[in-house]
Amino acid sequence: MNTPIRKTGFVCGLALAAAGGAPVAAETTQMRCSHQLPPAHHVAEVIDRWADEVEQLSQGEIEVQVFGASSLMSPGDNIVGVASGEIECAFSVNFQWGRTLPLMNVTTAPFAFADMEIWRQWPTSQAAAFLDDKLLERGVRNVAWMFQTNTSVFTSRGDPLVAPEDFEGLQIRGLVPAFNAALEALGAAPVSMSGDEVYEALATGVIDGALTDVSAAVARNYYEVQDQFTVVPVISVFFHAYVTPDWYDGLSQKAQSAIDEAGLKAAQWAIEAAEEAVATAPDELRERGVNVHVATAEENAALEAVMRPAFDATFASDDPDSERLIELIDQLIDES
Repeated sequence: MNTPIRKTGFVCGLALAAAGGAPVAAETTQMRCSHQLPPAHHVAEVIDRWADEVEQLSQGEIEVQVFGASSLMSPGDNIVGVASGEIECAFSVNFQWGRTLPLMNVTTAPFAFADMEIWRQWPTSQAAAFLDDKLLERGVRNVAWMFQTNTSVFTSRGDPLVAPEDFEGLQIRGLVPAFNAALEALGAAPVSMSGDEVYEALATGVIDGALTDVSAAVARNYYEVQDQFTVVPVISVFFHAYVTPDWYDGLSQKAQSAIDEAGLKAAQWAIEAAEEAVATAPDELRERGVNVHVATAEENAALEAVMRPAFDATFASDDPDSERLIELIDQLIDES
């Protein structure tokens, strides 16, 4: 396993001491961070930039070690690993929370979060603070929101997935119960799996089609096993960084501030990277020889008419926390 270990103040202090200089007083604290993304993914690049920023702002008090591509823990183990203190930090896609914290799945409401201004304001919004509190109740402290995309692709072989009837009988990658209900309303049979499992599932015929971020379709080489890509603003997806609460509480004020400030910066970097990826990824797919169709407003409306009612009926609409989160998101949308 290759581990990119960054040298920080404590190591430099030892070198200075050996040369007769003044050593750095503070001992370096290790921060191991796990995520599932391949190195070429734009969010993985933001994570690396965030790690460098944490080290710089902490002035060597924190040494961040990033383990990408599920090389330290699997996506399904990251949350428990951080909550238990086995590792200090991880990044998960929002729907990785599944049934543990269904509130995190609100952005999978079909076609509901297309306005990028929502995401620019998200990190300091009341809606984000509400979820921060809920995450802490589940045993992790949220430290960064990293928007991934509100532009996805439906992938398939042979025939593109454009109209509702195109999904009939299709085994397709699923996400979470509420969004899976929306896929079932189209006549599809969703099979939930994490992003790093999809390529093999497509290659071996476990599923016939998939849904993914348009840039992830490039980074994960979906064009090798699928030849039809329909670009749709069907869901919004974000990764978020979280740490072990006791570990964070034991840091100095400077180290805590470094993590908090780096998180706010990374939130904006992620939006910039997402916008660039969305602009270039469709052409990158076309260069691989596949067919790329950007859905029209009419085609999106036809899908939304079928999918959104099924999602709304399944997403815990009678749950007080869900209702409060929706209120806060509506407030954010009105302010955007």
